[in-house]
Amino acid sequence: MKKKTDSVTGKIEEIDFGFVGEPHRVNVDILDTIIHSDAIPVVAPIGVGRDGESYNVNADTAAGAIATALNAKRLLLLTDVAGVLDGRGELISELTLADIPGLIADGTISGGMIPKVESCAAVVESGVEGVIILDGRVPHSVLLELFTPHGVGTRVSRSGV
Repeated sequence: MKKKTDSVTGKIEEIDFGFVGEPHRVNVDILDTIIHSDAIPVVAPIGVGRDGESYNVNADTAAGAIATALNAKRLLLLTDVAGVLDGRGELISELTLADIPGLIADGTISGGMIPKVESCAAVVESGVEGVIILDGRVPHSVLLELFTPHGVGTRVSRSGV
């Protein structure tokens, strides 16, 4: 159960999201088999609990767990915004782990971008060099990110280098 405070009444409410889970282990053997067969794995963010029940896992969280388990160098998260935007609505192309708390505190990072950026930070802390948030609506955004000097999204990394 998650708790939420009603902004009008101040009353604390419990929210039941149903069968929602967090990844605790990724079976990399299955992924390695698929990757080594020259196929591209497509992973639905569904987990199986110890009780045998299926659980919905946040897609960013699942992708981060997979990237960590595979010792990935980089993780790309496609979304429907350009990346993290500053107070003027301009793209912030680089964020370090040290930048994130202040940007959340001052409201620059807000709403649904908070859990996304926090997920990015956790992935970087786990050893992945960088996580890039980029706009999947932009034609060729992945190619632009990978093959241009400055990329097109927001890169979250340990030191910004």
